Amino acid sequence: MSELGSPLVALPIAATGSDTKVQTQPGQLSRALGDRQVQFIAIGGAIGAGLFLASGEAIHKAGPGLLLDYLITGIIVFLIARALGELAIYRPVAGSFASYAEEFIGPWAGFLTGWSYWLNWILAGVAEVSAIGIYFHYWYPDLPQWIPALCAVIVLYGANIISVKLYGEIEFWLSLVKVVTIVAMIALGSVIIFFGLKGTPGPADFSNLWSHGGVFPHGAMGVLLALPIAAFSFGGTEVLGLTAGEVKDPGKSLPKAFNGIIYRILIFYIGALTVIMTLYPWDQLDPTASPFVLVFARIGLPAAAAIVNIVVISAAASACNSGLFATSRMLYSMSGSGQAPRFLSHLNKHQVPSRCLAVSVAMMLLGVLLNYLVPASVFNYAITGVLVFLLWTWIVIMVSHMRYRRAVQNGTRPGVTFRLPGSPVTNWLVLAFVGVVVILMAFDPETRIAFYFAAAWFGVLGAIYFALGLAGGRDRNKTVVT
Repeated sequence: MSELGSPLVALPIAATGSDTKVQTQPGQLSRALGDRQVQFIAIGGAIGAGLFLASGEAIHKAGPGLLLDYLITGIIVFLIARALGELAIYRPVAGSFASYAEEFIGPWAGFLTGWSYWLNWILAGVAEVSAIGIYFHYWYPDLPQWIPALCAVIVLYGANIISVKLYGEIEFWLSLVKVVTIVAMIALGSVIIFFGLKGTPGPADFSNLWSHGGVFPHGAMGVLLALPIAAFSFGGTEVLGLTAGEVKDPGKSLPKAFNGIIYRILIFYIGALTVIMTLYPWDQLDPTASPFVLVFARIGLPAAAAIVNIVVISAAASACNSGLFATSRMLYSMSGSGQAPRFLSHLNKHQVPSRCLAVSVAMMLLGVLLNYLVPASVFNYAITGVLVFLLWTWIVIMVSHMRYRRAVQNGTRPGVTFRLPGSPVTNWLVLAFVGVVVILMAFDPETRIAFYFAAAWFGVLGAIYFALGLAGGRDRNKTVVT
């Protein structure tokens, strides 16, 4: 094990995946998240602007062929979740994949991953609060976008600073609203499709999936171009790994949450978007607006559209809430291992890393400023940046997992019963998928700029890493699994 400091001390539990609880120790994060809350945190991080807003642009690019993108990406994300779940049960710590990168790849990987994932969720938070501002235009077209964004950041900061239990409760209820609404939307849409609804104009029929240019109206290239958006939409599932340090019973709660991801993919993404494109012709939807709201407004159900708009606002708030949790815990983890300023490791009386939370909120407030300065561009730039760092995180998880499995085979690490099936073949399958998305982004002028930003970011982090002397002492004393 590495010398990780108190926040990242290995907590060996449930090597067999049993229901062993881990008690909160003085000076450590509070293990106050129960099974119910963990299940819905898994939903909250993954269902936000990616599904409710960015899917409009994806539909524009791929048409009904987008469903294939979500199916393929969903399978990939499920494999990533299983790999991360195996690592999280092996060692349930707040640093999650940054901690595993440090242990199994090297301290440099932990440093780069921790800070990059922190920035990933800062950008994701900016995207989500920007989406909230866009959603409010449904009722108030002239309302400046930055005002709802600012209100959202303030409210969510208040919820997170009080206690992790309150965060879990708020996330539970916000996620429950999303779940109930999506299920209700699928049910109502199915009724309209199969039985019709008096007063709704135009046919709502499955033929809408192939009668407007075919299932693949833009061919294979359209499906490929929408693949990065599908990948972005599933970002957030890895937040489950960060809850491991504050879960009452990791051996019980985490496997259930990670396994449930595949059902959420089928129901919330593929099911909902199938209903959307069946209810209304895909080529008549506005790519810059939420297709969920537009469909109900255009089929003559304005009340339903207004309700859905409220829900997509709560969905974005929920995803941003997960972002604040993720950024503060990752920063706290790094402060304990000497990879971030140690004064950030302070916990308030509720055992919340308040200084880490304050830093993350301050960065999101810069995103509010961007909503004031460049409201038309901030969302697209933010999601592009998120995707680049998300892909880095996925690579790190899969490589760390392969090295962990090798260590288990060598007898230097304990194994767990919750495993990634088909490893290492499935690991390489995920890495190949990431490679395809990277190539697609590199050839797209709209997303290529994110790689320049990422290169600059990694360059700065590398310089800081060597300037602080982290490469010297830590690398020589670090046991890395090879």
